[in-house]
Amino acid sequence: MHIKELWRYPVKSMAGETIPEATVVPLGIEGDRIVQVRGADGRVVTARTHPRLLGHRGSLGPDGEPLVDGRPWSDPAVRNDVERAVGAGAWLARNTNADRFDILPLLVSTDGAIAEFGHDGRRLRPNIVVGGVTGLAERSWQGLRLQIGEVVIQIADLRARCVMTTYDPDTQEQDLTVLRRIVKEFDGRMALDCAVVEGGRLAVGDPVTLIA
Repeated sequence: MHIKELWRYPVKSMAGETIPEATVVPLGIEGDRIVQVRGADGRVVTARTHPRLLGHRGSLGPDGEPLVDGRPWSDPAVRNDVERAVGAGAWLARNTNADRFDILPLLVSTDGAIAEFGHDGRRLRPNIVVGGVTGLAERSWQGLRLQIGEVVIQIADLRARCVMTTYDPDTQEQDLTVLRRIVKEFDGRMALDCAVVEGGRLAVGDPVTLIA
């Protein structure tokens, strides 16, 4: 097995960026979900209720600062776009604490499971896609660990999927049959919630070993 894809989402609930390598720290991939969208009331807003956020792309600039559609996340024009997607008074806030993640800091999927899913893997929003996996083998990995060079990742459980899977990553067009199929054929769960045991560097192509 090997790392097929690496993904980072510097702005939570916006489209992410595929990257050739990454640094893994105790709270996942460095730079992942370090900016959140907040409504006028200060509460975190996600694409579950405001899918237009998926039409904007988060990335990291050369200085490590988040960008939105290539602009600094603090740019007033970015806030205008966020307000159009969410509503008046919406804003962006930096958050580097553990509570910025819905469950655990890493989401791992496999090429086999994505093939069985039959849709664009971006709908699952993984951080790591492991290649060279047959079918739904990942569903038997709960409780095991992944060793990738010096990096060790603890696999906790399969992720319960939500309405975000129903939105096309490019057009944001909704197809509710996607989630219905996940519920019917995959028990409502796809991809693996994971925690970091040992950090380090990862790169696409790195070998991946499953260990007890």
